[in-house]
Amino acid sequence: MDKPYTGGCACGAIRYSILGEPLFSNHCQCRDCQRESGSGHGSYATFARAGVTLSGEAKHWDMVGDSGNVKTRGFCPQCGLPVYMTFAAQPDVFTIRAASLDEPARYTPQAVTYGARGHGWDHLDPDLPKFAGMPPG
Repeated sequence: MDKPYTGGCACGAIRYSILGEPLFSNHCQCRDCQRESGSGHGSYATFARAGVTLSGEAKHWDMVGDSGNVKTRGFCPQCGLPVYMTFAAQPDVFTIRAASLDEPARYTPQAVTYGARGHGWDHLDPDLPKFAGMPPG
């Protein structure tokens, strides 16, 4: 059996364990991710929802993406750390913040999304495929 991906918030009130490998891992340079991360991008790994075990009570806030679909961000009400995202249009996936992993070295980005909104001071791996928005289906 593969080793699960584990992680959570800074204070430990929210924890997750995920079986299986990421379906997609990316750095996102959209303005929403810039604001939430406090930097030039957010780094994420998306998994099949069926492999996720989540404990603790997250606070949630919804936002509407460029596609018009709602994405829900889960964060810790105690330490404030953003931990995960879910998507109304894709209920079978669960996306975690790479920095929330217990072993962040396991994160391997595959692409840069919303690269058209990136800033010159946010230097990402130039060898990663870069998409102006989200990559095609």
